Amino acid sequence: MIKACDLSRNSIVSLNGAPHVVETLRVTTPSARGAATLFRFRFRNLLTHAKVDETCKGDEKFDEVVVERRDVQFLYKEHGDTYTFMDAEDFSQFTLSADDLGEQANYLAEDLEGIKCLVVDGRPAAIELPVNVVLTVAACEPTMKGQTATSRAKPATTETGLVVLVPEYITPGEAIRVDTRTGEFLGRADKD
Repeated sequence: MIKACDLSRNSIVSLNGAPHVVETLRVTTPSARGAATLFRFRFRNLLTHAKVDETCKGDEKFDEVVVERRDVQFLYKEHGDTYTFMDAEDFSQFTLSADDLGEQANYLAEDLEGIKCLVVDGRPAAIELPVNVVLTVAACEPTMKGQTATSRAKPATTETGLVVLVPEYITPGEAIRVDTRTGEFLGRADKD
C-alpha cells in the first residue's frame, strides 16, 4: 500500500482492480484551520486508456501494481496509426496504436532510444518517454531581416507533426531539443 502523499507523476497504482498511472497531480492546501491538504490526481487506465479524476487526503492508501519497465527503441510508424517498438534486451518487436500512445506519439521520431515500456501482466501497456527528445523542424515561418534582436517566438512544425514555439532564428531542417513533459523548446541540438 502507498499513501496518496507519496505518489508522483508516473506512479502506478490499482484503482478498482485495474492498473492506473498518475498523469497529473495537484496539491491543494485549504486556508481554513484544521482542514486537510487535498491531492487531486488524474489517472489513466493502462489497459483501457480511460482517464479518471480523483481527489483524496494525503493519508488515503492505494494498492501498488507490479509493473516491469523495459528499455525499448521506437522503430517506425506503419500506415495508419500503428507504432512499432523493439525491446532492447531480446530484440522482440511489438506495436502500440495511436490511441494507446495519446499525445506521446508527437514525440516519436524514428530510431528514438531512451524509452521505457511499461509491461503489465506480460503485455506492453504504455511507454515512458525520455525527458527531452531531438526533433527536426519541418516547417516554420521565415526569419525577417532585422527581427532577430527581439526575443519573439514563432510556431514551428516538427517532423512528427508537433507544433512548438521556437525563437525566430530557427529555420526548417534544424534539429531542436523539446521537453516531452511540457512541449517547450529547450534549444538547438546536434542530430546524430
